[in-house]
Amino acid sequence: MTMKSNVLLAVAVTAASVGLLTFAAPPPGGDIADGAALSAPEFTSIDRWFNSQPLKLEDLRGKVVLVDFWTYTCINCLNHLPYVKDWNEKYKDKGLVVVGVHTPEFAYEKSARNVQDAINRLQIKHAVAQDNQYATWKAFDNQYWPAVYLIDKRGKIVYSHFGEGSYGATEKKIQALLAEQSPASPSKGG
Repeated sequence: MTMKSNVLLAVAVTAASVGLLTFAAPPPGGDIADGAALSAPEFTSIDRWFNSQPLKLEDLRGKVVLVDFWTYTCINCLNHLPYVKDWNEKYKDKGLVVVGVHTPEFAYEKSARNVQDAINRLQIKHAVAQDNQYATWKAFDNQYWPAVYLIDKRGKIVYSHFGEGSYGATEKKIQALLAEQSPASPSKGG
């Protein structure tokens, strides 16, 4: 091969690699337009709840809910976790409910004891739902660890982010959602 051929081959391999990495990267997420916002699906077929009684999104109307799909051995989830824990501490008394949905990547992550040990070790205080059957994962049509979904006070998914990063934008969205007026409750009777 000539020097020119080697350079062209190297450029082609690099371009193909970048193309594959770009294709495999999660979508950016972000704000979801009001008309496109869908009602959040209910937590489905949860194996066990930690740090909380079982939660229903229907019962959380009027609150802002952050749903965080994670698993305790995912390095990206572990890098992302301090932000989720911080948001829980900062905003739990202002109307934010954080729910970590632990969806296992590996068989040993299905063990309730292993999940509880991880919750203790990582000092997680917010609710954690163990989603071993991937039922809630599928209901949200999720594909990534970590993945954050913000649900407004009306029960609509209005923001998402996949992977690490966008912590400032996510926190600004939490603040904006908490500042919104709660929806009027339907009148009873009449």
